[in-house]
Amino acid sequence: MPQSRTPVARPVIAIAGLGIESSTFSPARTEAPAFHPQRGADVLTRYQFLAPGTPLGAAADWRGALVGKALPGGTVTAAAYAELSDELIARLAELGHLDGLWFDIHGAMTVEGVDDAEAELLAHIRETIGPDVIVSTSMDLHGNVSRELAHLSDLITCYRMAPHEDAMETKERAARNLVDLLTTGAPRPVKAWIPVPVLLAGEQTSTRIEPAKSVYAAVDEVEATEGVTDAAIWVGYAWADEPRNRAAVVVTGQSEAAVTAGAERLARGFWEARHDFDFVAPTDSLDGCLDEALASSEANRPYFISDTGDNPTAGGAGDVTWGLERVLSRPEFKDLTGPTVIYASLPGPAAVAEAVRAGVGATVTVTAGAEIDDRHAGPLTMTGVVHAIRHGDPHAETEAVLRVGSVYVILTALRKPYHHEHDFTDLELTPRTADIVIVKIGYLEPELFAMATAWKMALTPGGVDQNLVRLGHHRIRRPMFPFDHEMQPPDLTARIITPSNAPLAAEDE
Repeated sequence: MPQSRTPVARPVIAIAGLGIESSTFSPARTEAPAFHPQRGADVLTRYQFLAPGTPLGAAADWRGALVGKALPGGTVTAAAYAELSDELIARLAELGHLDGLWFDIHGAMTVEGVDDAEAELLAHIRETIGPDVIVSTSMDLHGNVSRELAHLSDLITCYRMAPHEDAMETKERAARNLVDLLTTGAPRPVKAWIPVPVLLAGEQTSTRIEPAKSVYAAVDEVEATEGVTDAAIWVGYAWADEPRNRAAVVVTGQSEAAVTAGAERLARGFWEARHDFDFVAPTDSLDGCLDEALASSEANRPYFISDTGDNPTAGGAGDVTWGLERVLSRPEFKDLTGPTVIYASLPGPAAVAEAVRAGVGATVTVTAGAEIDDRHAGPLTMTGVVHAIRHGDPHAETEAVLRVGSVYVILTALRKPYHHEHDFTDLELTPRTADIVIVKIGYLEPELFAMATAWKMALTPGGVDQNLVRLGHHRIRRPMFPFDHEMQPPDLTARIITPSNAPLAAEDE
């Protein structure tokens, strides 16, 4: 029987974590500066719900250690991980006595030579802060939950929406659950963990549509059950080839019976829906998408196309030129009077520097792309008129727009995702009046989704190719759907994790 603990009126809680989605199918590597780490009191500025005067902010003595979040990308180098994790742990050690730790991560960080980076990091943290500190872990639903990560966390939760419109709500829930546990003196909770042998792309599991909409609706129902503190379903991260990568369910609470029943209900619901998951939008080849966009009526403007295979917000290198090369080769766009197309985007620091040197209105010939991922097409040379230049973007650093025929190509010094209308209007572009807008993205983020009158996903090549089977996973646990389409039903009974449990042996996971 779990033992009650002494309530803490105003607990001391540290905040720490490293977050990134790392595609092992991208040749890119991620270094420490990409995490833009925040330290000390600066960490608290990330979370409005902890601002001075807020109830949650006043409920505890919050102390920032180090939190770093990187744009999704390639595998994190061993040196970068060592640098950041060593500093994080050193800063935690300097904080003195702690009652709790909020571990704010993504859950899909791949590190050179490490198969379960977040669990390894938390294990090192535990060595520093001790076994009695209560840990609440918050994650992206595209993260991976190994048995070890669940064991090392007292509370664990993730987003319930894709796109992640509930990101801050989830983080606040993780912080609030931690404060509640510490201030009430309730026993450390029991967790029911179930690995589900399904690995699907995020674009196939969007909660905007069925079946994910209903599968995730059940999470709230389970959480509302007496004896349950939190319930969560992780889709997992499809573009990393590691043994931990798969879907998972964790239900946390004070009642072993309640968390067991809830976890098994959620796991069955996810498994039984596996054949029904489909892409969130119609899909086609890039040429097929362009053909349909050109043939569609004025009522379908702007027509959005997702260039999915090199999506930088899923882990793509961002500099695959294959898609843009196809666009610029189309005869319809060769002339200035052709349909207006916006293409976002292609990294090319030398090309951007040349555009800046020449200035707006100048005609330049530049080469960009394929500096990192040249497996599908080489560097692309373009001649066009410099339409706009912008300095100071936190991701791109400097952006330049080059008009090539009727195509407005956004070039960046560093890769950048384009999710908001102002990303375009800041560059003197008007996506609402364009004929076609092509973005390196998977599902459209909310502002773009609201703007699009028509939308298709182009199944293009790259480090986050939507055709998972052809990518070549060989280290994931098998059998796994959809790699093993007609596999036998898995064991979806709950694995109960109590505070005294030792980690399971690998064969039991």
